[in-house]
Amino acid sequence: MSEPARSLALPSTVLRADQRRAAPNLFLHRLGRHSLVASATLYLLLVLVAPLGGIGYELISMGVTGPLKSLLEPEALAALRMSLVLTALSVAINTVVGTSLAIAIARHKFALRGLVNALADLPLAVSPVMVGLSFLLLFGREGWFGATLDHFDVKVVFAFGGLLLGTLFVALPYTVREVVYVLEELGTSEEEAAATLGASPVQIFFRVTLPNIRFALGYGVLMTLARSMGEFGAVLVLGGSISGQTQTATTFIHDAIDERATGSAYGMAVLLALFSIGLLLALEWAKRRRKF
Repeated sequence: MSEPARSLALPSTVLRADQRRAAPNLFLHRLGRHSLVASATLYLLLVLVAPLGGIGYELISMGVTGPLKSLLEPEALAALRMSLVLTALSVAINTVVGTSLAIAIARHKFALRGLVNALADLPLAVSPVMVGLSFLLLFGREGWFGATLDHFDVKVVFAFGGLLLGTLFVALPYTVREVVYVLEELGTSEEEAAATLGASPVQIFFRVTLPNIRFALGYGVLMTLARSMGEFGAVLVLGGSISGQTQTATTFIHDAIDERATGSAYGMAVLLALFSIGLLLALEWAKRRRKF
């Protein structure tokens, strides 16, 4: 073989040798990737899908008609109505407060900014049962403000006010975190340009800030909605799950299981599960809209 031909054959030989050496590494890479995906999927199936599937199976095995009819009973309707009212108020209040707090954290510098930012995440770290106990210490009959509340005939514990306080507390961070993240990513250039052109703070918010954060705000609202509807620990401690008065959809399930009314418990659980699945689909839609 001539020298030119030998020099031309050398690169292909080296290339094939490199491919042979890279083949085991490529195989291990693909094996690790498939193993990771399979492990994550199996975990989700066991922890998330299997329990919901078990509830659906039990509901079908006992007959769908009975559990669904039990949801039309006055006690179940009152519990569901209480959860819907609490959720609506929680979403409305936390949307306004959360957006205002997010703007304060992301757009303004003040002495306690770091502390306020940390406190906004506190509900994520504190157990809802502890939240209920804390409010009991404040507003209970023997609490710090119990005597004052009794004097003005204001009821918080074992009343609607306590349920609302507990729900507001646990659902606070979701809107704040979503909006803060987007505001920090956007920066202040557009808002500063609008101010230079003579726009008022209100005009800047509604014409510049709000359009830019609308998807993050919508995502935070959906998260707040899901968290408020599914709250159990705080409302159980603060409300006592009094039938027709402070019982919510989640505490209704708890009480129905205690009373061995499994049909009612499964019926309400499936209803809440369908509600959660609907919210999940809405969240996925919001994520896709946010990307585009």
